[in-house]
This record gives sequence, C-alpha cells and structure tokens, in this order.
Amino acid sequence: MSMAAINFRSPVGVSSRIQSLYTHHSFISFQQFTFTSGTNSFPTLSASFGSNPSSRNEPFVFVTFSASNDSVNASTKLLHDEDGDGNDGNNFSGGGGGGGGDDGKDGSGDSGNNSNKEEAMMALAEAGRSIESLPKDLKAAIEDGRIPGSIVLKYFELEKSPLFAWLMKFGGFKERLLADDLFLAKVFMECGVGMFTKTAAEYERRRENFFNELEIVFADVVMAIIADFMLVYLPAPTVSLRPPIGANAGRLAKFFHNCPDNAFQVALAGTSYSLLQRIGAIARNGVKLFAVGTTSSLVGTVVTNALINAKKAVEKSAGSEVENVPVVSTSLAYGVYMAVSSNLRYQILAGVIEQRILEPLLHQHKLFLSAICFAVRTGNTFLGSLLWVDYARWIGVQKAHEVEGEA
Repeated sequence: MSMAAINFRSPVGVSSRIQSLYTHHSFISFQQFTFTSGTNSFPTLSASFGSNPSSRNEPFVFVTFSASNDSVNASTKLLHDEDGDGNDGNNFSGGGGGGGGDDGKDGSGDSGNNSNKEEAMMALAEAGRSIESLPKDLKAAIEDGRIPGSIVLKYFELEKSPLFAWLMKFGGFKERLLADDLFLAKVFMECGVGMFTKTAAEYERRRENFFNELEIVFADVVMAIIADFMLVYLPAPTVSLRPPIGANAGRLAKFFHNCPDNAFQVALAGTSYSLLQRIGAIARNGVKLFAVGTTSSLVGTVVTNALINAKKAVEKSAGSEVENVPVVSTSLAYGVYMAVSSNLRYQILAGVIEQRILEPLLHQHKLFLSAICFAVRTGNTFLGSLLWVDYARWIGVQKAHEVEGEA
C-alpha cells in the first residue's frame, strides 16, 4: 500500500467548506490530506476546495493530485485572492518527482475545459449535490467541461424557485435562464407593453387616419403580440447544453449547430465563437423569425379580413370604403421585416446593450437593472412599430387614407 501526503496551509474562513469537501473525497485530516491506492497504479484525483467562486471576499484555491507508479505531483493555482498578500498558492509539498506528462501531451488545448470541470465539481461538492442528481444535459455539459462552476451555482439558485424549477424542465428555457436570470422578466416586459406601444405607435403614424384604418391597426397589433414572445426568445443569449451533433451530419448542419443563439453574446470560459459563427447566428435567427413573422401575419390578416367582411355585412355604406388586407403580400412582407429589422435590433439589444453594457454595470442592483431594461425594451418596441408602418407603406402593402376635406 502506497501513501501520498500533501500539506496545506488553509486560507482564513474556509475550514467548514474544506470539511465538507474532504469528507466527500474521503480525505482524512484537515492539515494533512491523505490518499491511498494500490501498489501498481495510482488513480488521478482532482480535488477542489475554497470559498464560493462567486464571492469576492475570500480566496479560492484548487489542487490537482495526479500520480502514476507511486509518484505524486501536486499543482496549485490561485484563482482569486482579495487579501493582496501576494500568495501564489504554492504552499504545498509533494512526495516523489519524475511524474511526467501523460502521453507526452501538455493538455493546453483542453485547459479551459479542464478548468471548467474542476470548478463545476467544486460547486457540486460545496452544494452537497452529486452529479447524478442533475438533468442529463447539464450532467453531460459538466463532464465535457463546457460550463464553469458559476453556471452550476446559478442552476442551484434558480432551482429554489418552483416556477423556475418547472421552466427549466424545458431545454430552451433552461439555457436562457442560466445565461440571464432576468429572461422571464424580459418576456413579460415585452409582451406586457407590446399591445400598448404598438397601438400608440400606430396612432402616432396615422393620426387622423387612425380610426379609418382601424382594421389595419388591429392586424398590426395581432401580429405584434404573436411575435413578441419569439422576438425575446430566439435572440436571447444562452448557455448551450446541446449535445455534440452526430458525426454523419452535413457540414452546414454542423456549422449552424456550433453558432451561438445571439451573435453578440459573451462566450463562456473555454468557449469561443468565430466571426463567421456570429454571422451565422444572425442568418439562422433570421430564417426562424421569417417563419414566425410570416405565420403571425397570416393569422392576423385572416382575422382582420374576417372582421372587415363582417363590418361590410352590417354597414352597407362601408362596403366601398373598407378594403380587405392582402394576405400573401402582407405576410411575406412582415416575415422579411422580422428577419431583417427585428432580428438585428433584438440581437443588439440582448447581446450588446443588456449583456455587455447594462449587466456588468448594474449586476448588483437587479431592480434598477430591470427598470432600465424595461425602458430600453419599451423604446425598442415603439421604434419597431414606427419602422413597420413606414416599411409597409413603402413597399405598398398598406396605403394611407386621405383625410376628408384635404386638397
């Protein structure tokens, strides 16, 4: 039986956390961690301990134990130290030398994934949870090193809410809530103000013609309400938990599978997106929003035409004044508008304004952040309504009625 001992000078304030971790990993004592193995082989063990990585008040250190043929190497890395004492975390001594690299590889290409996995395992141990208790997609992402410990901790926080726990049973909601815990609030913001702002924008553009064009206004509002949810959902930044695509998939499918959901979103540690992939995100969402826009417009114009025909039947004098809304041309026009204007505006809103500017500035003031997001999204929705009216008139799918008495 061989034995390896590592001496550790503990940082202040973390003994309770270390207690739970060394119990979890079958460590024996606080000051001296001991691990035993068979004589012929020594398994690799990664042990992480320290303070919560989301906290900035205590140091966080992780230690990696690796050995073969009874020789032990100990490596340390100080990830965070607010004490400013210059301690680099190398307060360890290990027995034996000569433990070379594994298969001659330095592992630098996988360093990001390895670091993510170590952080995630530390978060699990600190929460007293096993990896088997997690959903399959989250478990696979941890094992592959695709998500850091901060995402695991956020999952545990969201899981405390019954509503979020239920929503995270759906993969799309889970990916978006893990990337932005205000995602659901933004959905309610968008849909809540949608009807009011769309109607207000229609009145701003049409003024005296508002009631003369009420059927068209109704079609626009119906289209907007149907599309509002998808406008928040599709361009929202995500934490990708999708499994790797099959090896037999085509090149185009593999390319779009690896594109982010938002072209401007911040990549997680160990992940990066090329410029082409970010452009691909715009193209992929454009196709989806074209389908959403065309379908929602189709529903809205069909309902509007039904109301116009009902009005003609009741008010015979209105038969020559009110015209049916063109179904196909209006639906296709709205699909193009969603794919281009709405797609770009919401990608920039979610990925640049909110995630890259507002979140870093106001992440500790959630209520104020929500209020600013509400104001920005309300303005964006109003702007979108104005742009749609101008665009629809420009391409000829809507025509302004002349005001009575106007020369």
